[in-house]
Amino acid sequence: MIAECLVVEFAVSGDDCPLAEASRVGVTVDANPPQLRSDGNALLQFGAPDDERLARTLDEDGRIRYLHRARTGDRATYRCLSKHPCVVHELVSEGFVAESLSYRDGDARFTGAVVGYDVLDGVMNRAGETVGVRLERVYPLGAEEDRPVAQRWNLTPRQEEAIRTAQRMGYFEVPRDADASDVASELGIGKSAFLERLRRGQRALFAQLFG
Repeated sequence: MIAECLVVEFAVSGDDCPLAEASRVGVTVDANPPQLRSDGNALLQFGAPDDERLARTLDEDGRIRYLHRARTGDRATYRCLSKHPCVVHELVSEGFVAESLSYRDGDARFTGAVVGYDVLDGVMNRAGETVGVRLERVYPLGAEEDRPVAQRWNLTPRQEEAIRTAQRMGYFEVPRDADASDVASELGIGKSAFLERLRRGQRALFAQLFG
């Protein structure tokens, strides 16, 4: 019998991995799933607002090697090796297929999938043995009406947050009830960072709507 694929979202607190620690400077870090190498090091690839505090914190972390930063506008992308395993590796070892990781103020959110409820049980048992891992949401893959907007329209969680907040505050009204600075302040980011998230999110939406 073919098992059902389930989309799951975890909230994580207390993880002492380098990305969780670095996000304590007040910057949101959006990461690809880390790739654990045969030598025990994890390859990390992630993006964040271009912030010197974050770059300095990462550079000074003795657990990180070969840190590389590339800047594009107000964003920076990073690649490095980490000698310190992340909590997500514990879940992956039980069958969790990680798709995206987001860190902020030392906390994290993991989104991914498991194949079947038996695998989910194993993942949850392992989660119970680690620091502060809580299942936030689970639903069948393919239940389009239940899928988060970010996944349905190929947005990052931060792009979805920017668009939702802008819509809620009346940024898209004519005339506007809030300007870019207002929305950026609500999100806790700079105006230019908000506008970049908005443009990238709109580009992703329009590409799928109009081809």
